[in-house]
Amino acid sequence: MNKTAIKNFAIWARNKLRADIILKAGLLGITEKEIANPLPQSTDGLQIFDIGTSQPVQLSGKTAIEQRKSLVAAIRSKNLKHSEAFDAVIEEVAYTWFNRLIAVRFMEVNDYLPSRVRVLSSENPAKAEPDFVTVPFETDLDFTEDEINLIDNLKDNNKSDELFQFLFIKQCNKLNEILPELFEKTNDYTELLLNVSFTDKDGVVYHLVHDISEDDFNIEKEGQVEIIGWLYQYYNIEPKDKVFSRPSGQKIRKEDIPAATQLFTPHWIVRYMVENSLGRIVIHNLKYDCWSDEEKEKIDVLKEKWKYYIEEAEQTSEIVGQFRFEEHHKYGKGDLPPFVETTFLDPCMGSGHILVYAFDVFMEIYRMQGYTDREAVRSILENNLFGLEIDDRATQLAYFSIMMKARSYDRRFLTRKDENGKPDIPKLNICSIQESNSINAEYTGLFGELKPIAEKLLDEFIDAKEYGSILNLSITKDEILQLEEKYAEITNTVYTNFFDTAKQSGLRTVFAPLLKQAKIMAEKYEVVCTNPPYMGGSGMDKDLSIYVKNNYPDSKSDLFAVFIEKCLQLTKQNCYTSMVTMQSWMFLSSFEKLREKLLLTDTINMVHLGARAFDEIGGEVVQTTSFVLRKSHTENYNGTYCRLIEPKTQKGKEDMFHSCENRYIAQQENFSKIPGSPIAYWVSNKLLDAFSSKTIGDVAKPRQGLATGDNNRFLRLWHEVDINKFNANCISMADAIESNKKWFPCNKGGSFRKWYGNNDYVVNWENDGFEIRNFKDEKGKLRSRPQNMDYYFKEGMTWSTISSSSLSMRYSPKGFMFETKGSVCFANDSSNLKYLLAMMNTPIVAEVLLALSPTLDFHEGPLAKVPALIDTSVKEDVSILSEENIALSKQDWDSFETSWDFKRHPLIKYSYRTDNRMIDLKTGKPIQTSLEWSYDMWKSGTENRFNQLKANEEELNRIFIDIYGLQDELTPDVADKDITVHRVFDSKDDVPESMKGSNYIRTKRDEVISLISYAVGCMFGRYSLDKEGLIFAGGNFDEVYWKFKGQAPCDKNGVVPFGGGYAGISLAPYHYPKFRDSDDWSTATELSFEPDADNCIPITDTKYFDDDIVGRFEEFVKAAYGEQTLEENLDFIAKALGNKGITSRDVIRNYFLNDFFKDHCKTYQKRPIYWLFDSGKQNGFKALCYMHRWNADTIGNMRVEYLHRIQRTYEKEIEREQDTIDNTTNSRDKSAAIKRKEKLLKQLKEAKDYDAKVAHLALSRPDIDLDDGVKVNYEKVQTAQDGKKLQILAKI
Repeated sequence: MNKTAIKNFAIWARNKLRADIILKAGLLGITEKEIANPLPQSTDGLQIFDIGTSQPVQLSGKTAIEQRKSLVAAIRSKNLKHSEAFDAVIEEVAYTWFNRLIAVRFMEVNDYLPSRVRVLSSENPAKAEPDFVTVPFETDLDFTEDEINLIDNLKDNNKSDELFQFLFIKQCNKLNEILPELFEKTNDYTELLLNVSFTDKDGVVYHLVHDISEDDFNIEKEGQVEIIGWLYQYYNIEPKDKVFSRPSGQKIRKEDIPAATQLFTPHWIVRYMVENSLGRIVIHNLKYDCWSDEEKEKIDVLKEKWKYYIEEAEQTSEIVGQFRFEEHHKYGKGDLPPFVETTFLDPCMGSGHILVYAFDVFMEIYRMQGYTDREAVRSILENNLFGLEIDDRATQLAYFSIMMKARSYDRRFLTRKDENGKPDIPKLNICSIQESNSINAEYTGLFGELKPIAEKLLDEFIDAKEYGSILNLSITKDEILQLEEKYAEITNTVYTNFFDTAKQSGLRTVFAPLLKQAKIMAEKYEVVCTNPPYMGGSGMDKDLSIYVKNNYPDSKSDLFAVFIEKCLQLTKQNCYTSMVTMQSWMFLSSFEKLREKLLLTDTINMVHLGARAFDEIGGEVVQTTSFVLRKSHTENYNGTYCRLIEPKTQKGKEDMFHSCENRYIAQQENFSKIPGSPIAYWVSNKLLDAFSSKTIGDVAKPRQGLATGDNNRFLRLWHEVDINKFNANCISMADAIESNKKWFPCNKGGSFRKWYGNNDYVVNWENDGFEIRNFKDEKGKLRSRPQNMDYYFKEGMTWSTISSSSLSMRYSPKGFMFETKGSVCFANDSSNLKYLLAMMNTPIVAEVLLALSPTLDFHEGPLAKVPALIDTSVKEDVSILSEENIALSKQDWDSFETSWDFKRHPLIKYSYRTDNRMIDLKTGKPIQTSLEWSYDMWKSGTENRFNQLKANEEELNRIFIDIYGLQDELTPDVADKDITVHRVFDSKDDVPESMKGSNYIRTKRDEVISLISYAVGCMFGRYSLDKEGLIFAGGNFDEVYWKFKGQAPCDKNGVVPFGGGYAGISLAPYHYPKFRDSDDWSTATELSFEPDADNCIPITDTKYFDDDIVGRFEEFVKAAYGEQTLEENLDFIAKALGNKGITSRDVIRNYFLNDFFKDHCKTYQKRPIYWLFDSGKQNGFKALCYMHRWNADTIGNMRVEYLHRIQRTYEKEIEREQDTIDNTTNSRDKSAAIKRKEKLLKQLKEAKDYDAKVAHLALSRPDIDLDDGVKVNYEKVQTAQDGKKLQILAKI
């Protein structure tokens, strides 16, 4: 089955039908804006409307006029504003005709049409005209004389589409005789709005016939009734997306519940559910009752057909005896043959997929009991299958699917007549739940003394589509039977009183469906099987939420859980409930009371699917499970659990199911041994025993942190802020207050990393958090939630509460606060902290958390329940290894400039200017080492660190596996990809398979890019080759570096003091040759590489300036590694970068021009500190500046000193190229000059256009406040005083 083609058609067809119907409605004067009234000159037989066209439109004929009136009434009857009501009616008409087109296509392909004449296509593939247009009088349609004349006239005038539309409506009305629930015989507005064509190659009919293969419809080939369900699901994709894209906090309306919750169940899961519930009734009885060997042989026959049936686990002799007793007394003498009286309900039937397959299973059962197919088909429809649904259109398709399944078993099913010559079609026990809102309560007066019961029925179904089949009825089966008998009497009575006749007519419209649905909902069934809607409590509107809380308090968190309870209510004792739901009920604390109930119900088997069980749903969020429950409580019953978590595709899970891998036998009683009673069927007895010991919650305190109420306002990445306002060393709240700082480290989770790191964020806790503590909404309600404040700044271990992988615990030193997603666990005894950290990073805890929190939400609750065995005999050894792992991880974290403890780039570590330099033993002078040698040393160091950490982790695993006694279940081995320190490879091709999937892979290119970033930091004075650590990140630059001009040093305000000789009038540029680390200029530290003086470094595509970024980088490499190895080092850098260019300098220039800023944004999590002035695609002007050195004159200085300078340069270069063009005789030189001139002209124009924007901003002199962070400041400096936004910086 080509699902892609089916999906594309369904989505497109919905939009096409809607567009055509809206167009047709517009021609009738009905739009989403208004309904036009007939013009005064209109008559009873002719209505005229002004629709804004040059001529008014006319609608003639009483039928058409009445149809338009009914359309207007339908729109106005909706309890919605006009535009919404109009859209709702358009949607109804569109899906009505979509359903009918699909049904007719299915029937014609399978030759199910009574006339056996194709309606939408031809038996001859080469023929475009549908057969029933060619030979309308050879069909089973009945025509009046006028209609025959109309057909002849349309044929004679080649009005094929008009004829097709006329005949199609006629065919649909004819099909009403045999399929009345889908093809309602109506002469209403749906016919008036039909707008289909078979000749239009852009029309729905053409695409339906040509886009979807006939084989997908043909049940004798690839096709199956299942295609109806897929078409329904895909048709609803856009409405579903619309519901889920609603504004945050907006509830789902009852009209939108079907679209929001529909999900077509994969066929193999349907088979599993039906075969293990309905099929089990048969096999269980044959196995345990006293049948002959001949009867028992049928078990193997059925199992051979039912490929998804799971053999019951071996039970104790006591349980076997109990089953034998139950089954022997199940069917008494004189009853119907066993099993055929079984009732099967799907209370959320959707398009009928589950009921259709249940039909197949019932057929096997009936055949086994000797019934003919004809007998079986009728009995199944009338006695066995039951269905409920809230969506009318889904119910139509379910009805159609079941009827087509019946036709597949009984060739004369659709053409058989009763004794009166009318179609002998059974009525199905399925219905779309209807509301009683429209019935006038006075109509119940016809019920006489039964009026109170009739009113009770109406009360039950007020707003029934809001609640669907979860409604708990107070009306009894006896009362429903009384109403049925009385209603039959009312409908057969001829009333002479006008008012009674009106009441009778009013009851006929809705009362019968109410009785039917009440009868179905009041019964109990041998099998209740469904895929319920998934909708969290946050999506429920007020009425539904209140109803669920009042009636299903133990499962109120999600609608699927409510249905678990409801389905069990609808199931007879000792019978079966089978469902596929979200897996969250198995583990989350919000479903604990529901689990307690379910532990008193036997789980026969479960297929735990996890994520991606439905191909249509990707990602890890939607994780599912399917299960079969028996409404009984059998102590020590052994259930079978199939764990299909690992495969990541629908097909992979099905294949694993058939392979019988990962199957577990478990007793439900054991689940209650685990805190919260999660359905942890895979947990071993030894691990279960561990839960009887102390837990993390007994020896430590996992705590959730601060909820700021607005993270964008109160949190920053540490590199955004003024480092002078940051304090990472506070040990208490009082210490933080006394420091007078604003920003403090804040744990916020982060990616998978163990032992140490993810120290990215800082929080505004100035003045003891005054601003956060008083952060309120417009109504005065506190938005923030400062909590567990006694633990702020204390030592602990932190982790990411939301993760896409395993738990990773990290040491959190003193000085940190913590946020809601970066919880911290504080040891009661600090001497246990490193031991507990080691334990939490072992596979034992990972295994425990699979039971406690497999939903990837590692919040404080599950963490507190982890068993904590503290073995004092190995505590010291464990703590030493843990401390070593912290140190190794910290070394790795601090090796990158994204750490606030970063000292110096690792490739500079062995530079001849550092303490680690190599010394020539003969001369005693530093050796000017090559960058390649430094890289090799760094690479080797990372490898050693990686191997040591891996060895330590495996040793810790061995220790803890022994402590917990899990030697037979767990291995101490740690996969390379799970070691969370970086490992360096020369290229991606060198990365071994064992590292695939790791986030800690770096290549030579990554290291060179990192070195370039460090070099840029040195250019701006953030870092220095002459001192470790962060040098400048906010404050007064002239207080950190000593500015010098001419012959005199400047003061801390950058001003040449009086007496500075001719320096005060010197034209020499300012520069910064020393640190201001002494009050005496002569003793201040001299710099080997000076920072840029004016915070602006141009990036050009050609070397126009000696001090452009490539020139400055060349100076940096020379200063760091020496002049002797300069060319060798530049070549190494260029080769590692791999950018275009003839020389190494060309390659480096192209990197700065095209890739540096992108890489910088990636490294700094889209919060860059080096901002790129960028004129556009022609690279007319680019320059970097350092955010922390920004001032009100930054833009103006950039414009005057560099932007204008580059424009003058372009003008000179253009003149030079023109001179070459005018004077050269070499054609190649001339061609190159022409090409370069054209490029320079474009760059000059771009630079001038850019200058116009920059000039406007320069006049505004925008300044920044580092406390506001990158996002706010980035926009601020690109906004002029008049509010005009002018993009002058590269997009982040």
